[in-house]
Amino acid sequence: MKQMLIANHETDKRGNRDGYVDAMLELMEQDDRIVHIDCDLMGCINAKKLQAIYPDRTLNAGIAEQNAVAVAGGMAAAGMKVFVHSFGCFASRRAFDQAFLAAGYSGVPVHIIGSDPGVTAAFNGATHMPFEDAALYMTIPNAVVVDSCDYVQTRFMTKALAGIPNVSYLRLIRKEFQTIYADGAQFEIGKGVTLREGKDVTIIASGILLDESLKAEEELKKKGISARVIDMHTWKPLDEELIVRAAEETGCIVTAENHQAGCGLGSAVANVVVKKRPVPMEMVGIQNRFGQVGSRDFLMKEYHLLSEDIVAAAEKAIARKAGRS
Repeated sequence: MKQMLIANHETDKRGNRDGYVDAMLELMEQDDRIVHIDCDLMGCINAKKLQAIYPDRTLNAGIAEQNAVAVAGGMAAAGMKVFVHSFGCFASRRAFDQAFLAAGYSGVPVHIIGSDPGVTAAFNGATHMPFEDAALYMTIPNAVVVDSCDYVQTRFMTKALAGIPNVSYLRLIRKEFQTIYADGAQFEIGKGVTLREGKDVTIIASGILLDESLKAEEELKKKGISARVIDMHTWKPLDEELIVRAAEETGCIVTAENHQAGCGLGSAVANVVVKKRPVPMEMVGIQNRFGQVGSRDFLMKEYHLLSEDIVAAAEKAIARKAGRS
């Protein structure tokens, strides 16, 4: 697929949420089966734009996430393609039974959008900070789980998800993100993107950790270390071929995620590595902790999600590789 990079560590002036809404405006114009259901959060995701143009297909379920997903399952069973939005904590923990049964088990196209994943919940605090949301959806057979990084990727992947027949979960940063891709970039569900080539270590990341990983690659280069950086935007289905090739060619791997590392991207990659090409691995992510109130900058430092943490993990993985040879 076509990739056009910017990756200059600059904050995008557009909201990532607008990547979703702009894609939905296109989808709803093209297909009258597309529906958006919100859980009293249209303002924070700018879904009022959808309501203004398509009031009959933009529904507010109120603060009733379980009901919203159950209704979505029923509408999808009747032939609609339904997108449901709430904060990631409610879209996962609170509505998971309905997502599993009414969408997953029923095999219908319900696409759940969980906004403010991980530390991006910031001042909403611990109860609103989903570190395990993707892990829950990864347990649903045939589900698709995506951790998007910027406006361009979110817009493209929203349209791509509309074309799949199964349940999906998209982690959505609403705002304040660094642009990775230029307009016109294209992606494929289940296929990672190599952003930087390297031979000494591979960094596999997604979402807000991509920009940190690119910063880490730059710092490692100053130290004479060549790091490969992969955007693994789809956590399920996982691009196993790309992971195995990276393991074979660089000999060690670091994963970086805005999620519990023990049950998210890191563990998914480790499952592939241990079975198909065992190499030293290190995982940067939330390490068995709950969330808390704070600015994103504070939280990134508190949970060791910065480029310096990725650099340290890469150096450790390389040292382990050298010790084995």
